[in-house]
This record gives sequence, C-alpha cells and structure tokens, in this order.
Amino acid sequence: MSGPHGDQPREHREAAALLAAGAARARAGSGGLVLLRGATGTGRTTVLEAAAEDAAGHGMRVLRARCAPGDTTVPFAAVHQLLGPIQWFGQQQGSGGEREQAALLWRILREYADESPLMVAVDDVHLADAPSYRWLVESARHMDRLRMPILLAVTERSQYDVDPPAPGFTHTLSPALVHTRTLAPLTADAAAALVRTRAPAAGEAWVDDCVRAGAGSPMLLHALLDDLAGPDRQPAVPETAAALYPGAYPAAVSWWLDSAGPGTAEVARALAALDEGWDGTAVCDPGCTGDGLGGLLAELADADPARVTGWLTAMTGLGVLSPDADGRTRYAHPLLRDAVLTGVPAARRRAVHRQAAERMLHRGALTETVARQLLLSGPVGDPWAPGVLQEAAGLALRDGRSDDAVAFLRRALDEPLPDERRQRLLTELGSLECAGPGTASGISRLSEALRLPGAPQDRVRAALALGTALAGRGKARAAVEVLRTVDGQLADRPDLVGLLHSASALLSDQDQSIRRDVYRWLCDTAERSPELIGPATRALLVRHAATAGLTSADDAMKQVRALLAEPTDPLTEPFLLGTAAAVAQWADELDEADRLVDRGLAGQRPDLLHPMHEALLNTRADIAAARGEYGRLPVEPPVTADTGPANAHALTLIALVEQGRTDEARRLADGFDLHAAPDSWELNRFLYARGVQRAASGDPAGALHDFLECGRRQSARKVVSPVVTPWRSAAAECRFALGSPREALALAAEELRLARVWGTPRTVGRAMRVLGTVTGGRRGLELAEEAVRLLRDAGTGTEPELVAALVARGRQLTAAGDRVRAREGLREAVGRAERLAAPRLLSLAEEALREGGARRTGAVRTGSGALTGSERRIAQLAADGRTNTEIAALLHLARRTVETHLTNVYKKLGIRRRGELSTALNADLPDGR
Repeated sequence: MSGPHGDQPREHREAAALLAAGAARARAGSGGLVLLRGATGTGRTTVLEAAAEDAAGHGMRVLRARCAPGDTTVPFAAVHQLLGPIQWFGQQQGSGGEREQAALLWRILREYADESPLMVAVDDVHLADAPSYRWLVESARHMDRLRMPILLAVTERSQYDVDPPAPGFTHTLSPALVHTRTLAPLTADAAAALVRTRAPAAGEAWVDDCVRAGAGSPMLLHALLDDLAGPDRQPAVPETAAALYPGAYPAAVSWWLDSAGPGTAEVARALAALDEGWDGTAVCDPGCTGDGLGGLLAELADADPARVTGWLTAMTGLGVLSPDADGRTRYAHPLLRDAVLTGVPAARRRAVHRQAAERMLHRGALTETVARQLLLSGPVGDPWAPGVLQEAAGLALRDGRSDDAVAFLRRALDEPLPDERRQRLLTELGSLECAGPGTASGISRLSEALRLPGAPQDRVRAALALGTALAGRGKARAAVEVLRTVDGQLADRPDLVGLLHSASALLSDQDQSIRRDVYRWLCDTAERSPELIGPATRALLVRHAATAGLTSADDAMKQVRALLAEPTDPLTEPFLLGTAAAVAQWADELDEADRLVDRGLAGQRPDLLHPMHEALLNTRADIAAARGEYGRLPVEPPVTADTGPANAHALTLIALVEQGRTDEARRLADGFDLHAAPDSWELNRFLYARGVQRAASGDPAGALHDFLECGRRQSARKVVSPVVTPWRSAAAECRFALGSPREALALAAEELRLARVWGTPRTVGRAMRVLGTVTGGRRGLELAEEAVRLLRDAGTGTEPELVAALVARGRQLTAAGDRVRAREGLREAVGRAERLAAPRLLSLAEEALREGGARRTGAVRTGSGALTGSERRIAQLAADGRTNTEIAALLHLARRTVETHLTNVYKKLGIRRRGELSTALNADLPDGR
C-alpha cells in the first residue's frame, strides 16, 4: 500500500518490519526465508514491492519474479525472471536433467550474492512452474545451511477454496527456517481510514458503503475508489457493476475469482444468484442458512458439501460474506454480488435461478424462497412453477405486501397455463393492480380475464372486479354495462344474476342517471317478480328507501335483521353485510354496525377487487366520525385528477375542522377542482364537508353555496333524508348568520320533518337544535331543551351532537337571562368536548361560557392533569406494556373503548407513540416521579 506507514493497516506494518529485519540479517551476512501468506487481495504484493524498494535503497540487489498461471508449462520460468537472461542456459538444458540445471542456477545465484547482498522477491509462488518451485524450496535450505547474504521473500496465496489446496511452500521445510506472516483482511476501521485518505470530505454513509463493498480487501477497496473517488466527487456507491467507470472494481473481483479456481468461482457465482433472489424476501428460510445453504450450493455447483460449508465460513471471516438480519449468508454489498455475476451470460443466470428453485422445492424450502428464484429464472414450463408463484402471492397478501404479490402473479403469467387458470390469475392480478398505482394495466388484465372462458363464478368475479375498477374511476355507466353483459349470459344461474343486480345497484351510486335507472328497474322487479330479488338486493332497496325518506330507522333495522337471518349465498353475503352495516350506522346502532363491518371485511379476498370492500371501509369511517373518534379515521387518500374527492377526503376534512387544524383543512378543501370531478355521492359528501370547513372559517356565504349545491345534487338522486348529509340544517345556520331568518326557518323545519321520519336521536336532535337556534325565544329554548334530553338519553355514539346541543341551549339560556343554568350546561359541554378531544366544540363551549359571564372554564386542557380517571388508568397500563386487548380484559371494557381513550390521551399529552407514554405521564410530577 502506498502512503506513510501510519496510513497502512497494522498487519502490513508488521509484515514490512519482518521483511526489513530479514533484509538487515542478509546485509549482515546471514539471510533466510520470509513467507507472506494471505487471501487474494489482502496486499501481499504491495507489501513485497515496498520491501523490495526499501532493500534496494539500502544497497541490496533485488531479484524479482512474479509467477502466473501461464508460466507453469515452461521449466524454470520463475527462476529466469529472477536471474535474468542467461545466454548459455538453454544450451545446457539438453546435457543434464533438472537436478543438474538446478545446480547450475544455484551457482549463478551464489555469484550474485558474492557481489552484494541479495533480496530474492517471488510473488505468488503457488503459481510457479514445478522446477522453479522445487528450486526455490531447495534454495531456502541452502541459504540457511550456508549462512549466505540472501533474503528469500516469498508470497503465497492462503485462502480456503472449494477445491482442496496443494501443500504450501514451506510444507517440506522446518519451521525454524521460516519467518511467516499472514496478512489478515482489513478491519472496518482500517478500511474506513483508507477511504477517508482518498476522500477526506466523504460522509459516514458513503464511507460505510465503500467499506462493505471493499469486503476487507485492500485490492477491492482501492479498485472501487479508483472508480468512484475524486478530490471533490463521491458518487453514490451503486448496486451494479455496470454503473462503474472505468471498471477497476469488477476487474478486481474477476481477478479474485480467477485466483480462487474454477470450483470456488462456480460456488461464488451460485451464491450470488441465490443472493440476488433473496432481495425483498420478507421471511427467512432455514434451508438458506448454515449447513442448509452449504448443501444447496454444493448441489448447484456439483461440489463437496463440506468444502462449500468451509468456504462460506472462511469468506464470512474475510468479510466477503456477512449474515443478514435473518441469518442468511449474503455478499457484504450488492455491488460485490453483481460484480461476481459480471460476465455470466443472462441465459446462464436464468438457468441457475431455475435450478435453484427446483432444488429448493425438492429440499422443502419455504414457498416464497422458491418463488423469489422463479422471479429471475424465466419461464420454467412445468406445472409446479405457477402454483408456487400463486401460493407465494397469497402469503405476501396475508402479510400486507401487495407489491410482492403483484410481482409473483405477473411472473406466473409467463408460464403456460390453461385458459381457465389464466382467467382466474388475470382477475387476481388485475384486482391488485387496480388497487395500486397500476390502474391502466389492471383494467386491461380484467378485461382480458372477462374475454377468456371460465366457470360462471369466475366470470362473475372478473366482472365484479372490472366493474369496481371502472366505477372507482368515474365510469359507473361502463361498469354497469359490464355487469349487464355478463348478466345476459347467465340465464340458468339466478343466484349469480342476483349477485350482479346487487353489484349494479351499488356501483350505480357513482352516477346520478344510471342510479335512477337501476333502482327503478329493481323496484319494478321486486314488485312484479319478488322471487328474482335475493336478500342482498332487498337490503339495498331498504337502504334506498332510507335515503329517500320513505322508512324509519326502526322499520329499516327490522327488515335488514330479518334479511340477515335468511340463508345467504357466500357470493352475495358481502353485499348483504355491507348494506346492513350502512343502515345500522345511520340508525345509530353503531356497535352492531361495527360487527357487521368486521364480518364483511373478514369475508373479503384481498386478491379480488369487490365493490363492497370500499363500501365497508367507508362505513367503518362513518362509524368513527359519528362517535367523534376523529383519530381513528383512515389516512387521507392521495388527490387524483381523474377520480375527484372520495368519502375519505370528506371525512378527513371534517375531522381536521373538528380538531382545529384550520390550515390543513383549507388546503384539503382547495385541493380539488370540483367542476371536473365525476358526479357521484362522494362528490356530494365532499361538498357538504367543504361547507362545514367554510362555515368554521367564517365564510357563511361560501358554506351556504356548498350546502345548497350538495342538496341540489342529493335531491336529484332522490336522497332526501338528512341521515346521509344534513345539508338543510347546515344551510339554515348559514342563512341565519347571513340575516335571512325566514329562509333559515323553512330549511330547518323541513329538516326536522324528514328527521322525524327516520326517527333516530342523532338526526332528530340535530334538527331540533338548529330549528331552536333559528326560531329563538321561548319556543327555540324548548326545542333546544328537547334536543339535549333526546341526545343525552340516546347514550353513547351521539356525543358530538350532544355537545353542540348543550352549547346551543346554553346560548339560549344566556339570552333568556338564566345564566346560572346556562353556565352549568356549558361547563358540561366543555367537559364532554375535552373527553372527545374535539378542539372546535371545546372552543365553541368556552366562548359561550365567556359570553355568559364566566371568567374561565377551570378545565385543564393539556398535560397529564387533563386526563380523566379512566384515561389515566388506561394510559398507565399501556405505558406498562399492556396491549389494548389486555387492558380491555383487565378493565372489562370493549377494545374499541380502550382505543378511543388512548387516542384522547395522545392528544392531551401531545404525543404520537405508545413509547412516549411513560415520560409524558411523569412529566408533571415533582422530580419526575
């Protein structure tokens, strides 16, 4: 290695000192043999060359030879390098055997030694031709016996290879004759120091990448730095050798493989291929660790398993290989692995992956481990391959890794498959792609699946998936047409026809005109031929009647419960459960709705796009919003230009408003061009939510526009009940704020009339509250009082509406001069808003208190002092490491109640993670106790 001694690894400095001592003895008239051993790339040549220069600087004559594989057929080739051209030597070859020629060469060496002390430097002696090798061994014996001024300095490769090694250079020499030093691989610190010498400004991550790619080898590390490092540039260490220029690193790796021999090179490349197939693997296969890996590599390379296992151990010790977090032995860096594979033809690499997959399968490896190899193998053509890939896709989906599942299914399509199996696979793959970013390709695959022959159930599944994908992209008419086309082909399967009817009704919600046509047809069919309408479709008709203001919550729940008790086909059950859950949520039967959603989602296949899946998720989010559990709402989906706002956007917007996150709410509200959004019920929900946001931000005119537009669109869809979007009440409050009490009164009165048709405390209580506000006076106060009583008697699930009603009543009591009762009710509102962790409601309640003459609420809103007794007990158990399920069992609570309390605790304590609970709970105690 170049550079000052202080920059050299310790092993190199010690080897240099050993050689310098040997040279000093030679100059004093008594030389000897110094042997430097080490693995390929550990710097043997560098140390030897530096020692030779040092010896020459001290007046010694240096004879050099560097042995190479091509010289093995030329007798005494290495000696000729040492002694230089000898004109008469060739003439003497025919006059005697090897012994005589060796003696002649020895005399020449002695003549050189008589002239001055010698250093005979032989690099890579293990590659010397046989006569030279024997001559050097005998020369070592002579030098010791004759006490000659000659230092014989020899380097030899000592590395564990798969091919058994030949005896070493000193095999026949007495240990007393030899001074030996074995060069160890670079330590991580030494390698990092070397990198910083070449690139002083490099960051820690870049240095670490270089160290791992250098794999403890000075040769590899220098080559990598030659490709990467410059005075002012440190490009990222790539994962492929093709990204390197001028390519010193892959050339060095190739040299390392050539030096190791064909057996080791084959095993190294087989391991590189396996390693390549492990990228992204989520599970560790015991067959890919320890002796299992050694046996597998031995089969792939037709090598001795014991030698392969030894090689793995040795390479790990050198730093070429390292175990990953799952215990698999892998190359220290992906770049090193890729460089090992450089030059291996693509067809050969695919063949190795295929062979590996087959061997792994026969050895009982985990399915995903085999499938990872198949991803890189190219088509196999055997029936087992698509089965393995599909099974691996199912396992990946079970673990929530949809991207992996998509990769496995795409690869399975490369295999020859019968049409029916290909049809099912296309449906699964298209469903997953439509659920992710690959929408266009997903719809194309689902369309292809629908064109292929298949069993009726499979064709219906493909139609449902394609219809769901189209409707989700604002193409509800095309979605219903797809279902109708398949419907016409299933005249002999009334069960499947009913399923398609249910799906058509559900998907038609995305388009006003198609929805009207579909429900008109369903209603006519139900009246003329009720036997053609199954339980799921009848449940959808109940839901339709609920939104049209034609039934009460009690009657609707009686009907859906009766339908749930009927025998149901598994294919139609999701429609029945999802529809019943939506009706139960509207009817304030929130616990029952929760159970129905859970049942519905449990029956969903993650690899099949289904129109009820998104509906079930929407109902779950609606339940959380109804309870005021804004922290449990789903993550806001991305804003996309082609689909417009979704129900999740609407719920997120309302949650942001209720949590007082006004800037975020404004950005979300302004994030859509609603003129370009497809006409759908989700657009109407977002219009209502944007109205809420505008009203909360002090823009009643803008809010009124949104509420009225929402109402116009909902009425056109014959959705008149306030159970979905109570736009009339909201518009009435805006009209009242804008100085139009007559219009406000008309809207509020109509809302209450429709609310009483449905008859739930939530809808009626809300309508009464608003009507009381715009009516005012004694009648207004009576309505507010009635709203409070109704909502308080309703129990859990209507808490946000109860707080709003308490505030409205408090304001009216204040206006009537009854400030004592007003403050009492408003303080209750403050406490309930605190427990809900609803800053907007809390602010309204406190503002009303101040208007009533209260100086302060007395409530602690943040910190551990703000926690209720229940919240503190639950928080302490969670801080102690209890799971939500364990806490629920200990305190005899529902798990959802525990989750709600913890959500409130996080908000009050200003934390985001469970691990922060202990510190936050103790923060307000003296001395942290």
